[in-house]
Amino acid sequence: MGFNIVVVGATGMVGSTTLAILEERQFPIDNIYMVASHRSAGDTCDFMGKPYIIEDVANFDFSQTQIAFFSAGGEVSAEYAPKAAAAGNVVIDKSSYFRYEKDVPLIIPEVNGEQIAEFTHRNIIANPNCNTIPVAMALKPIYDAVGISRVNVATYQSVSGSGKNGVKELVEQTGKLLNGRPIKTKVFSQQIAFNVLPHCDVFQDNGYTKEEMKIIWELQKILNDSNLAVNPTAVRVPVFFGHSAAVNVETKEKLSVKDAIDLLSKSPGLKVMTGKTPYPTPVHDAAGEDPVFVGRIREDFSHPTGLNLWVVADNLRKGAALNAVQVAEKLVESYL
Repeated sequence: MGFNIVVVGATGMVGSTTLAILEERQFPIDNIYMVASHRSAGDTCDFMGKPYIIEDVANFDFSQTQIAFFSAGGEVSAEYAPKAAAAGNVVIDKSSYFRYEKDVPLIIPEVNGEQIAEFTHRNIIANPNCNTIPVAMALKPIYDAVGISRVNVATYQSVSGSGKNGVKELVEQTGKLLNGRPIKTKVFSQQIAFNVLPHCDVFQDNGYTKEEMKIIWELQKILNDSNLAVNPTAVRVPVFFGHSAAVNVETKEKLSVKDAIDLLSKSPGLKVMTGKTPYPTPVHDAAGEDPVFVGRIREDFSHPTGLNLWVVADNLRKGAALNAVQVAEKLVESYL
């Protein structure tokens, strides 16, 4: 049995990655529809070797489909996701718009997949932030085994987290700087080529950026622990694909490095790196790959129950599109 699927935001980086993963994983599809803003309407997009015409989201009839993947930003989700849900779709939304609403489950299948059943409240499931997903996957086995009281995390986020224009800006700035030419900044607040910016999303009144606050809110919701202390710093780095995070965990009970490696090695979706080069990188390991990679697992000598982790994942795949497709697979398997 196949399903009728719509991908809203099909022309964006996450949307196109969603299409690729649906094809790779042979998701059961009867009919698929590609939808985007009026600017892309009329263009074509290939799927399974066949061209599809991009339709304008404003005119799309959501009664044709049963599953709707939204990856077109918060404004589009706010307006059209409820309409898609009311027309009978289960919406899997990759924006942040619905993530913090109590009656919308925020799902990572390997972490809290049992909560998918709560989609029936509003027919909407939220996909977590592309940083939250890999960090939560690395924390979950430790949290279940010995508890966690506090998490310090510094993220190193690739420019693809800002979409196609972010990638374009890094390419253009790099080329111009290497040739001694002046550059312009449009997407980022300052030069991103050969630089790092502790500035992802907009600053809040408390001095944190919205991206940093997302990590706090989402980890607490996913792990169902409003008392979990989370201290984040989000940094944009001149890397094209793949987000990294330096994670310091303060556990409630002591966990040895060996036991942590054993726990993480047995956890679905994780790939632990040890040995001569005990760490993953975005370029060499994560880009284009599905697992969340964990390395540099070591004791924090400054804290009696501290543990350090280095976590890397492809932000377009497990950080966004793959996670959404896995949610849809669970829906098809157990609920639809």
